[in-house]
Amino acid sequence: MIAATIPLGWRLTIYLLAGVGAGIANGVAGGGTFITFPTLLATGASALTANVTTTVGVVPGSLGSIRGFRVQLRGQRDLIRSLVPSCLLGTAVGCSLLLLGSSRLFALVVPWLIGSGTLLFALAPLITKRLAHFDHTHPARRWGLYVGIFVVAIYGGYFGAGMGILLLAVMALCLPLKIQELQGLRSVLSLIINALAAIIFIVRGHLIVDAVYMFLIGTLVGGWLGALLILRLSPNLVRIVIIGVGAITTIRLAITA
Repeated sequence: MIAATIPLGWRLTIYLLAGVGAGIANGVAGGGTFITFPTLLATGASALTANVTTTVGVVPGSLGSIRGFRVQLRGQRDLIRSLVPSCLLGTAVGCSLLLLGSSRLFALVVPWLIGSGTLLFALAPLITKRLAHFDHTHPARRWGLYVGIFVVAIYGGYFGAGMGILLLAVMALCLPLKIQELQGLRSVLSLIINALAAIIFIVRGHLIVDAVYMFLIGTLVGGWLGALLILRLSPNLVRIVIIGVGAITTIRLAITA
């Protein structure tokens, strides 16, 4: 393994910087996995090992983001509680598919998932305007939210890169909230999904322990910094950043599939 040829100090520094970068990316618009995942691949880790190691290591990034969005999350406790079953069940299904299924098939499907989610998020204002005459408390929208979060949680348990974009896309269509409020909810739901997946992968084993430790520290700091940054940006600029991250993520996945 290439990592074995890199001095320990440099290797830990690389992992730490990747963790901070991933935490900032997740705090702003998601997609932080595309910093940590390639870093592990570049040091010689297999795709599966890099995937499970990243999932475990990025969990604190959501904690940092939640702290930054604590004002926007006030009054959302009941909504979050209602979405927990969808997150947990979907994550369990996704992790099972990862550990028991074919990674090649998923590699072919992922670009389509991320691309569709990005397009959905980009069109959310137009679609929401078209649906404005419907009450946001309508059962169809509420069930659409539950099902959408469940599907995204399956994706999150299986691979997770760009999951934040998909969560934002679903919530932007189903909830009458501002972008900063959606970002706060996205951080909470991401934490729930990643935490359960991390527990499953820790039990499974085969993690790169040094990377996990550095990612845990780096993403916690980076998530907090990312949340502070996004709260100082205009909603339109935030939307553009999210769409840009989604587009880049789609292209990367399509090229490497």
